[in-house]
Amino acid sequence: MSTTAAPRKTPVRAAVASFLGSAVEYYDFFLFGSAAALIFPKIFFPSDDQAALVMSFATFGFAYIARPVGAVFIGHFGDRIGRRRVLLFTLLLMGLSTFAIGCLPTFEQIGWAAPALLVVCRLLQGLSASGEQAGASSLTLEHAPDDRRAFFTSWTLTGTQGGQILAALILIPIVAMPDSIKLTWGWRIPFWLSAVVVIVAYVIRRGLHETPEFEETKAEGRISRIPLIALLRDHWRDVLRVICCAFIAAVSTVFGNLAIAYGVEVGLNAAITLWLVVVANLVAIATQPLFGTLADRIGRKPVFIYGALASAVLMPFYMLSMGPGREVLTFALAVLTFSCGYAAANAVWPSFYAEMFSTRVRFSGVAIGTQLGFLMAGFAPSIVTALGGVQQGGWVVISVFTAVICVIATVSALTARETKDIPTAQLGTFGENVTRANPVAA
Repeated sequence: MSTTAAPRKTPVRAAVASFLGSAVEYYDFFLFGSAAALIFPKIFFPSDDQAALVMSFATFGFAYIARPVGAVFIGHFGDRIGRRRVLLFTLLLMGLSTFAIGCLPTFEQIGWAAPALLVVCRLLQGLSASGEQAGASSLTLEHAPDDRRAFFTSWTLTGTQGGQILAALILIPIVAMPDSIKLTWGWRIPFWLSAVVVIVAYVIRRGLHETPEFEETKAEGRISRIPLIALLRDHWRDVLRVICCAFIAAVSTVFGNLAIAYGVEVGLNAAITLWLVVVANLVAIATQPLFGTLADRIGRKPVFIYGALASAVLMPFYMLSMGPGREVLTFALAVLTFSCGYAAANAVWPSFYAEMFSTRVRFSGVAIGTQLGFLMAGFAPSIVTALGGVQQGGWVVISVFTAVICVIATVSALTARETKDIPTAQLGTFGENVTRANPVAA
């Protein structure tokens, strides 16, 4: 053991820093996804029709192409030089790329170069996002006490709710503007405002020290020179398991992006569809820490599996409720589906996935596994739209798609070990080939 004292654990501060980082990421991502559904088809493509909507949703999905590639590089440095410094980089990159989107010229001004530049900015967003949640989950888990890891790490994903709420609240007055304002300069305001959120999160995250678990691993000479090699050698089954479990994230894009487009198609006002997202996410801010606490008591697997199966069962009822004159029922089912169903899986996956890996490869394992699985979430809007999911009767396509991904996530979760009672220092070490006191061990 090292004679150098590791820094003390600061779980609350780590949870706040992770909450704000995720809020920035999902403010930017939800903002882009909503704009892809409601605004971008009109300003970045030559026509305002179904083809433009499919292409617009495809730009949303492009970020998920960059994410697996970014996960390898960002995960490498997160496991080599530490969680904190890498998370500062991802935060700034997300903020700059989102601000740049608000400065882009439109199709009318520069033709096809406009969507091309939009894709470039979206790829940079994806590169940033590839390490944000994995790093935040690793940082919070390694600062948390052993018996409350699920609770504290749940705040990483609760930050996604905060970001989505903020983005939706800012978008609501924007979509209510006349087209002459909304489609010229009005749509740019939410993208520019992301700079404010980034500055606040950066100040808080900068003051957070590195995790005791990482510092101890570094002091003992157990840092991998190439974490990817150690990961694929010792944890390849866990990587595959996380990939399949991470399909569950597509429920969020279905709820937050596809449902908006479908709701408008069946006669709901665009502002009402955004309020559905706000209300469901507000309730999820309260329910997700509760699900995290429950996971600390009964285990990660049962809570995650409940969330996946509840999403599959409730989604068709939520979609069928949409339409003029049924708004109260739609709001109630939105809360049930998202806040009381999907929120369970969403709250527990940061601890569930991160606890599959040891400290020396945790950042890489969670980043690579989730980002490959998140490809399903990224392209869900364009795939389902192409299959007719946002047309009249499209609730069937959306419901079947949701059920399939939820079953895949459930089956994968059933194969995982329960990690609730394993001390943090021993997580993911079973069968791991580690050479101590060797700082360049693979």
